[in-house]
Amino acid sequence: MNSVNNPENNSESISGFKIKDYAIYLIMLGIFIVFAFFLRNRGFLSIVNLMNIFRQTAIISIMAVGFTFVIASGEFDLSIGSTVALSALVGSLMLQRTGIFPAVIAAVAVGAVIGFVNGFFVVRARMPSFLATIAMMGIIHGLARWITHLQAIPVLNDRFTYIFGGGNLGPIPTLFVWTLIVMVFGQIAMVKTLFGRKVLATGGNVVAARLAGINTDKVKWVLFIIMGMIASLAGLLYTGRLHAARYTYGGQDLFTIVAAVVIGGNSIYGGTGTIIGAVVGSLILGMVNNGLILFGFSVDQQVIFRGVMILVAVALSPSAPKE
Repeated sequence: MNSVNNPENNSESISGFKIKDYAIYLIMLGIFIVFAFFLRNRGFLSIVNLMNIFRQTAIISIMAVGFTFVIASGEFDLSIGSTVALSALVGSLMLQRTGIFPAVIAAVAVGAVIGFVNGFFVVRARMPSFLATIAMMGIIHGLARWITHLQAIPVLNDRFTYIFGGGNLGPIPTLFVWTLIVMVFGQIAMVKTLFGRKVLATGGNVVAARLAGINTDKVKWVLFIIMGMIASLAGLLYTGRLHAARYTYGGQDLFTIVAAVVIGGNSIYGGTGTIIGAVVGSLILGMVNNGLILFGFSVDQQVIFRGVMILVAVALSPSAPKE
C-alpha cells in the first residue's frame, strides 16, 4: 500500500511540520521561564528590565530583517556594521547644517550607494558576496574614521532624537515602533509578494529560478541596496538613542545579527526566510545576554555562550542544497 495514504505517516508529517514551525517560539518561552524562575529575585521580570531587553535588541532586530532577505537569496552582506557607522556620521554632520529631512535622506542615500556598489561587485563582477562585502567593510570603516578623525558627532536636535530611538509614545519606546514597522513590512514582503517568492526561489535554486524567468541578478542587486538602506536606518536609530554618532557604531553587530537570523530558523544556504523568526532570534539573544549578566557571567563568557548557540543553530538548520 502507498505510504502516502498511511495515517501514521501523515500524522508524523503534520507533527514534524508543527514542531519545526513553532520550535523557535517554544525555545524562547522555555528560556524565559527558566530565567524568570531562577532570576525572580534579581529583577529579571521587572518592567524596567524587560523594556531594556527590547531596547537593546530593537536595532539588531531591524538589521536582522534585512539580513534575512539577503541570506534567503543565498548571499551575505558583511559590510552592514560599517554602513551603520558611516550613515550615522553623515546624517549627524548634515543635521548640524540642515534639517531632519535632508539629514535622513543623506544617511539613507549613503546606505543605498553602498548597497549598489556591493551589488555591482557581486552581480556584475561576479565576486563572491563574502569577499566583496568584507572588502567594502574595510573601505567604509576607513572612511568613517577619516571623515571624523575618530571624534564623536553630537546631536542636539531633540525632535530628531525623539523620533529616532530616544523618545516614547506613551509607555512604548519609539525603538519598538520602528522595529514593529520594519518587521511587519518585511513579513508581508517575504510571504505575500511576488518579490518575496523570487527571493526564496533565487536562494533555493538559482538555475531553476533563471529558467523560470526570474532575473536573479536584479533580485540580488535590489536586496543589497535594501540592506544598505536598512543599515542606514539602524545608524540613525543609534544616533537618536545615544544623542551622537560615532565611527564605532555597528562594529560588533554583525556577529549578533548573523546569530539572530540563524537561531531564528533561517538556513545559511538560502532558500528559506522567516522574518518573525529572525526577530525572535534577536530577542532570544537579548534575553540570554540579560540573563547571563544577572547571573554574574562576564562579557567573555557571554561571547562564548553566543558562539555555542550559533553552532547549535547551524547544526540544526536545513542542510545545503544538493547538487
